Amino acid sequence: MNVVIIGGGQAGLQVADTLRTEGYDGTIDVIAEEPGLPYQRPPLSKDYLAPGKEAAPLPLRGASFFPDKNVTLHAGVKATGIDRAERKVQTTEGSLHYDHLVFATGARNRMLNCPGASLPGIHGLKTLADAEALHAALPNARNIVIIGAGFIGLEFAAAALAHRCNVTVLEFAPRPMGRALTPAMSEWFAAAHRSQGVNLRLGEGIDRFEPGTDGRVGAAISTTGASYPTDLVLVGIGVQPNDALAADSGIETSNGIVVDETLRTSDPAVLAIGDCASFPSAHAQGRLRLESVQNATDQARHAARTILGAEHPYMALPWFWSTQGPYKLQMAGIPRPDDDILVLGDQGAAKFSVLCFRDGILAAVESVNSAADHMAARKLLSAGTAITRGQADSGGFTLKAAAGRPIIPVSA
Repeated sequence: MNVVIIGGGQAGLQVADTLRTEGYDGTIDVIAEEPGLPYQRPPLSKDYLAPGKEAAPLPLRGASFFPDKNVTLHAGVKATGIDRAERKVQTTEGSLHYDHLVFATGARNRMLNCPGASLPGIHGLKTLADAEALHAALPNARNIVIIGAGFIGLEFAAAALAHRCNVTVLEFAPRPMGRALTPAMSEWFAAAHRSQGVNLRLGEGIDRFEPGTDGRVGAAISTTGASYPTDLVLVGIGVQPNDALAADSGIETSNGIVVDETLRTSDPAVLAIGDCASFPSAHAQGRLRLESVQNATDQARHAARTILGAEHPYMALPWFWSTQGPYKLQMAGIPRPDDDILVLGDQGAAKFSVLCFRDGILAAVESVNSAADHMAARKLLSAGTAITRGQADSGGFTLKAAAGRPIIPVSA
């Protein structure tokens, strides 16, 4: 049996690793479009950009992993087409036969479409090459404008402050990280970043960029007409799933590659995982596409077991993290803007959690600098423990203590 994996990121390599760990002895080919050893992406917007740090990526697996596990890595090779009738993947180096094909193609940055968007000095941050360019530019930058107050934008804002840059963030939405956080947590982070020195401009997007005297970007003109001097711009306005190859082969796509509860696509021999996959989520009570290391690795393990014959639905609890300067944000579950919330801890000391209740039952938890709360929340939510708003609002309640009690499933 042959398994071909398109994508050399967290998800793709975890499929290969789990297949071998679970006893699969057929061939495994991993097609990785970027050259070199596959690397970890989360540090690119954090530690990699810190002052004084050496520009060295962290590999996802050591070089010995591939010969030791008998996994063939096709680095610097692009998949160009899928022949599903013949079960072949066409690549820039020829074709590969598969019995099972896994799309782990990830996502790509959304691009700005405004005057001046192609000026030198305007960057994205997704790949190692992007991070290397920013690592080289940051020590000489003075005024930085960031387009988008999502996770990447605010992580980069914290890194830029550490380089003693003047930092302005333009966000057209009314609150930062608005698609991921409750309004209460968004508002707290807005105040926290401003207290650190970030000029966070909400309800204000980008209209155009203008060049400086050297031909590089020199100013960002916002939708309000305000002009912000800049010698370095980061664009962080979200990503789009890499699903074109699947769509071209006739596989169903809709904001990603559509999969069922076992992570199979509309073609049972083809699976999709990670940032590129749209899957049915019990925790979101609908279809979801997640961009996180947790989702990539958990789905990869599940996909490997599906290939090996398991038929269980994917049920892993989504959880996330983002380090933004002195603030470590951790989330368990999927918060909604209309959740009933309860705050536990000390917001003034930047050590607290926001508990999100849906139909009176705990559904998600957002935590700042509260690792114990986060781990307890993951335990409770993964087990389906029925924590009610009334229980949590009683005196002396803590997530850690609740996680140590006998489990009472929500369905009980």
